[in-house]
Amino acid sequence: MPLKNKKKKKIKSSKNKSSLTKLASITTSTLSSAYSKYKKNLEKKKIKEIKLKKLEEKNEILKEQKELKILKEKLQKENDKLNLKDKELKIKEESLKVENKRLEVENKRLVKKDEDLGQIDKDLRVKEKELKLRGEQQNRKELDLRVREEEQKNKELKERRKKEKFLKEIKDQEDQKKEIENIKLKEWEEKFEHEQKLKLQEELIREQKFKERELSTKEGYDDQDSGVSTSTLENFKIDKTSQN
Repeated sequence: MPLKNKKKKKIKSSKNKSSLTKLASITTSTLSSAYSKYKKNLEKKKIKEIKLKKLEEKNEILKEQKELKILKEKLQKENDKLNLKDKELKIKEESLKVENKRLEVENKRLVKKDEDLGQIDKDLRVKEKELKLRGEQQNRKELDLRVREEEQKNKELKERRKKEKFLKEIKDQEDQKKEIENIKLKEWEEKFEHEQKLKLQEELIREQKFKERELSTKEGYDDQDSGVSTSTLENFKIDKTSQN
């Protein structure tokens, strides 16, 4: 009985250690998964903010382009008006010499306006160059964003494969531990069964000896009973030797 209690305590201790090891493995895996998920969400949030910013910049560029187009159309109309007015002035010069002074003043005003229009046209060319440069920068940023998204996908794929490998290793270790425990348990059960058989055989031998002593007191059965007892005892000893 003491041997049986000792074996039970040993099995219980082994199971407790296995449970603690399994709990530690699950806790480590959960923390690793939470940290990995946090990093992924943070990176996705950054990418989303970048995309939103690029969209706002793109809308702003489209708005400016539209305004420039309207301004060009307005300038063209102004140029058309000026050309028409120049023709009218030439006609009036031939017919109205009296108004030369007024026309000279008007001409100076028109020259000044042409200079202003020339400056506006120059400013428009500068603006167009700036818009072209911003468009190129936008294209480079979009390309860089696509590269970062691809890198993020590859990183997530690598992390997922690493996690799957880690979980597989843990499962293999747990399966190996379970197999070892099952083998130990089976060995203990076989040993316990063998000990019980030995105890049963010893008990039978004691009972046989007791019967032999009772039979030896009876007349006429001494030799026969002695031969049977000796044969039975030898058979039990042979069985015990073969099992050991």
